[in-house]
Amino acid sequence: LKKALGYTLNHKKYFTNFLLDGKIPLSNNLSEIAVKPVAITRKNSLFSDSAAGAEASATVFSIINTAAANNLDAYKYLEYLFRKLPNINFASNYSVLDEYLPWADKIQFECKITTAEPEINQKEGSCSESA
Repeated sequence: LKKALGYTLNHKKYFTNFLLDGKIPLSNNLSEIAVKPVAITRKNSLFSDSAAGAEASATVFSIINTAAANNLDAYKYLEYLFRKLPNINFASNYSVLDEYLPWADKIQFECKITTAEPEINQKEGSCSESA
């Protein structure tokens, strides 16, 4: 307990930074949540049979995380890519792939995460979720 209290007192100015700016979060939970997939992927990569398999897994995880960072439904995005990409010839012109990137307008329209907004039932005055 003495060691913990000593550490706290020696680092007091760092522990009270959140008092200086209201935008500083009280905890680092968001940072922890953001790096968790990286740690899990690193651990899961230990079970890859080959370097090529580990690279393929890393590519898929990168695509999924980039989709999530752009507010896309990762399943819809992958499904869209698997439906569309085999039918285009991008070997001669890689710029064609630009329209399949997660931030492209068409991709945002097709694969954006949709949230069901509650409908207000005016008779009973209660909310029910729409499907």
